[in-house]
Amino acid sequence: MNKTLKLSMLALIATFSLTACSNKTIDTSSTTTTPSSLNGTTAKETEASAESDTSSSFKSLDEKGSYAMGMDVGKSLKQMKEQGFEVDMKAFFNAVQSVYDGKQTKLSESEASIAQVEIMTELEAKATKKYEEEAQANKEKGEAFLKENATKEGVKTTASGLQYKMIKEGTGRKPRKNDLVHVEYEGRLIDGTVFDSSKEGVSDDGVGGIISFQLDQTIPGWIEGLQLLKEGGEATFYIPAKLAYGEEKLGNKIGPNSVLIFDVKLVKIDRNGKHRIR
Repeated sequence: MNKTLKLSMLALIATFSLTACSNKTIDTSSTTTTPSSLNGTTAKETEASAESDTSSSFKSLDEKGSYAMGMDVGKSLKQMKEQGFEVDMKAFFNAVQSVYDGKQTKLSESEASIAQVEIMTELEAKATKKYEEEAQANKEKGEAFLKENATKEGVKTTASGLQYKMIKEGTGRKPRKNDLVHVEYEGRLIDGTVFDSSKEGVSDDGVGGIISFQLDQTIPGWIEGLQLLKEGGEATFYIPAKLAYGEEKLGNKIGPNSVLIFDVKLVKIDRNGKHRIR
């Protein structure tokens, strides 16, 4: 059973526990002074004031705590809706009220467990179908892209299927698999969506935009591609899914069978692998 889907169902039970409420912390460390309006109040102050006004509408801790638990349950229900299960709110609250009041429920414990398994099975089937459709679509788009890209000026294709376009040759040495390499890069999908960039990072010595790693610890497309460059060299890699993450889905941006494009600059090579920039 898919763990995420199972946890969503279990969360409906867990959120009724006061322990769930005690695990939340309030951040009071912010000292932002960005004005949110012409009267000079800060965004934090405005937000705090609104929260204070809302909190004061509760007549008791029981009411306030009950509302907080409802928020947690609502989040879990929303997650299940996003996964393909439309919660019948009337049936849901009827069950909650019956159990809370100690009344006879329409389902026995075993029948309820079977119903939950049926829900999970249905959601898993939907998720699998969605994944397979996405994987097939990405495969077809990727193959078409690489076929056309191979005909473009300056693009070369290696025996493995890696495509690259040399921007700058570089003048230093070429890296070996066990070398520590320092690079600048930007990664994007074939539709132009940027999913990663070294510009988001800052090195330990304050040099932004440089990432360091041992070459043989990355994807095959990078291992092969960087060994084509010399220090100071720059290139664009067009990496087929089989040389990247294959059928694996990573986060919300890299889908299964995704072709990845990287603009890369090989800044430096460390043979001994000790001088890590980041």
